[in-house]
Amino acid sequence: MTQATQSLQRGIQLSEAALRQVKLLQDKQDKDLCLRVGVRQGGCSGMSYMMDFEDPSKITPQDDVFDYDGFKIVCDRKSLLYLYGLMLDYSDSMIGGGFQFTNPNAAQTCGCGKSFGV
Repeated sequence: MTQATQSLQRGIQLSEAALRQVKLLQDKQDKDLCLRVGVRQGGCSGMSYMMDFEDPSKITPQDDVFDYDGFKIVCDRKSLLYLYGLMLDYSDSMIGGGFQFTNPNAAQTCGCGKSFGV
């Protein structure tokens, strides 16, 4: 058990396509990094999604950690209130491709899919 909560039940879901893509992007960084997912104020619907790679040493006791076969997704507990149950998917289609967020907590979502309201 690390400082952060190791969760067997995953509050943030990751599709196989998204897992392949984040591992591919992680390999390009040539470092052992985790993926931090969260929310911040802003965007056209009030809150916007954020995600970035981060050194695992920055995981704090206020974070929840979700393990996907050794790859870790980290989310601070305040953000997790808005993201619990989130499905992160990835598509490589020419139109509308990239990471897609399906958030069961969102009361409204903007057209680009990168921000939401509760």
